[in-house]
Amino acid sequence: MGLNVYLSGEIHTDWRDDIINACDGLDVTFNAPVTDHAASDDCGVTILGAEPDKYWHDHKGAMVNAIRTRKGLQDADVVVVRFGDKYKQWNAAFDAGFAAALGKSLIIVHGPDHQHALKEVDAAALAVTDQPSKVADILRYVLAGTLQ
Repeated sequence: MGLNVYLSGEIHTDWRDDIINACDGLDVTFNAPVTDHAASDDCGVTILGAEPDKYWHDHKGAMVNAIRTRKGLQDADVVVVRFGDKYKQWNAAFDAGFAAALGKSLIIVHGPDHQHALKEVDAAALAVTDQPSKVADILRYVLAGTLQ
């Protein structure tokens, strides 16, 4: 049995690479949003044309990015959502809710400072951890039934 895992959430650290590397040898396919911040912000206007109003600039980008995000979430067996310390990731919270509505197995990653703010998101998850390395341990257990 293999797993298709979507890695959603903050794009300012290399947590995705840590999980992918820790899952080496497991039958896991990873997908994620575009993590190049500038490309993600500007994809709509670059592809569809410039917008003088920042709202429409951002709106075009959000819509284009949503095509990738929806496909990734719908195809996933497991959705991992990481909330970082530096910024509020409203898009990550939206992805978590969308994944929960789709009935996806949800793993949430965040530090203790977010426990209260994310209590409803955490309640929808099957696992909550403060360490991305634990995600690899969960996936290994799910796939192989073994503990590190």
